[in-house]
Amino acid sequence: MDNIINKFKNYIPYINGHQKMKKSAVLIPLVKVGNSYSILFELRSKTMKTQPGEISFPGGKIEEKETPKEACIRETCEELGITQNNIEIISPLDIYVSPSNLIIHPYLGILKDINNININKDEVDHTFIVPIDYLLDYKADYYTNDVKVIPNKNFPYEKIPHKENYKFAEGNYPVWFYEYNNYVIWGITARILENFLTFIKN
Repeated sequence: MDNIINKFKNYIPYINGHQKMKKSAVLIPLVKVGNSYSILFELRSKTMKTQPGEISFPGGKIEEKETPKEACIRETCEELGITQNNIEIISPLDIYVSPSNLIIHPYLGILKDINNININKDEVDHTFIVPIDYLLDYKADYYTNDVKVIPNKNFPYEKIPHKENYKFAEGNYPVWFYEYNNYVIWGITARILENFLTFIKN
């Protein structure tokens, strides 16, 4: 028992199965325009291997021995061509876990100066900003997709009750759509945005 107790001394719980999941961190970057604040978004480069031409927040993969916050700041600096002292982190936000085994750590922060942004064209086509007041008032379109368990062809049905007739739990995957001018913000970006806006509204 002493060994078990010692194992859990200073233990910080995380997400079950995280060792085999991809991990990323992103920043919801607030920028001041006049007397109000907006959110900066990126349009990913059309040459990217994953999600080319889609709208996202700055961010990316958490490297080994790197904290989510460190990854968030590093990726934002690399993509926007800014320095670390241009970013003021306000708070971590709710962690997002996707059905495709992806963990995303979002952070809320302020970009102090956007006049010197020098985007990395290999990753970012361009950036644009959307007023927070617009997003708070916007009624996003909302849809759901079904999430189902599809057992592998080698799944050992003989080991479970009801064999092939076992009823696996099903779920749904919510998808929000925000539109601003000619931009459509959807997918994981919209999900993280929705979480942030709901927190502000409440």
